[in-house]
Amino acid sequence: MNPLLDKLHPYPFEKLRLLFEQVTPAPQYKAISLGMGEPKHPTPSFIEQALADNLGGLAVYPTTIGSPEMRNAIAGWLERRYNLPKLNPATQVLPVNGSREALFALAQAVIDKDAKSLVVSPNPFYQIYEGAAYLAGAEPYFVNSDPARNFGCDYDSIPDDVWKRVALLFVCSPGNPTGAVLSLTDWENLFALSERYNFIIAADECYSEIYQGEPPLGAMEAAHQLGLATIDKPYARLVVFSSLSKRSNVPGMRSGFVAGDADVLKKFLLYRTYHGGAMSLSVQAASIAAWNDETHVEQNREQYRAKFNAITPLLKEVLDVELPDAGFYLWADVSRTGLSDTEFAQRLYAEYNVTVLPGSYLAREAHGINPGRNRIRMALVAETAEGLEAAQRIVQFCKSL
Repeated sequence: MNPLLDKLHPYPFEKLRLLFEQVTPAPQYKAISLGMGEPKHPTPSFIEQALADNLGGLAVYPTTIGSPEMRNAIAGWLERRYNLPKLNPATQVLPVNGSREALFALAQAVIDKDAKSLVVSPNPFYQIYEGAAYLAGAEPYFVNSDPARNFGCDYDSIPDDVWKRVALLFVCSPGNPTGAVLSLTDWENLFALSERYNFIIAADECYSEIYQGEPPLGAMEAAHQLGLATIDKPYARLVVFSSLSKRSNVPGMRSGFVAGDADVLKKFLLYRTYHGGAMSLSVQAASIAAWNDETHVEQNREQYRAKFNAITPLLKEVLDVELPDAGFYLWADVSRTGLSDTEFAQRLYAEYNVTVLPGSYLAREAHGINPGRNRIRMALVAETAEGLEAAQRIVQFCKSL
């Protein structure tokens, strides 16, 4: 077996299962889970219909590069959403089977396993970043999120000798679990570092369409505003990942894309051709329908806004928590309850049958601290009534302590 597999940590939900293993939740309460970031709003009927109308695609081997119609739909959405200059759908866009598998695969494609490379990751982070680094033969280097910086990462704190070894930098904006969004100044700094040290930026933007106020700035949008989209090599060393899962409530369809640097995507396409990353034509047809429609996205966003506006004030009575810039998570500090994040999650589950995820499970000890310690992540993915019920139980639990 690949010895690098032994470096992988248990997934956060496996840790949660072990935490709850000896616990019997209070039977008088119906189970409510705020633990997993799985969208629960109904899939729009027109997407379901597009899938059903194109089941003939199941009889055809799809190409890894995807159909021209699929690539055009993705390119068109990027241009509209981020006010970008015309993209080349044949070279700057690639459909993928959800952003998760593509984020992992990119590391395998771009990292030289003999170079003792580093992969920079935010901390807390989406666990795929770490696993991708290890299995590509690299080591992760974590940059802690800072509450004083609105949970942004201080990349200026990374020393020069570390940057010289960096092959890949994962950025999640809007962030999971913090909801933090990078500013134009943040992106300008990262692009300058990428040019100086010649590493690739992988921008995970799967939460980009769920936000409270202004649309979050995208990486390609930032590059365009900074004049980096019209140079000889537009979007150099930048690849952006997005997905329909959260935007369109189709997590089971596994449909997303990678876009950006054409040179990187050319090699990534070669890798994926061997890896077997082709998307079913049936799923492509449904995806085209989804990328070409914004009405359902606006309606979905409004549902999240209403939930956050109803639930956050309740939780603020008992926890230190604020509305995030974007995304569908609340990242709450439980310190004032006197419980650790794991104790809080375990007792809340036992006494009120509500599941939340301990923040320490989403982070690693780095630079002397675990930035997730004494925090919990709550995914507001259920319908509003169920979310309110969960919030009311959390308030009761905290007041009972």
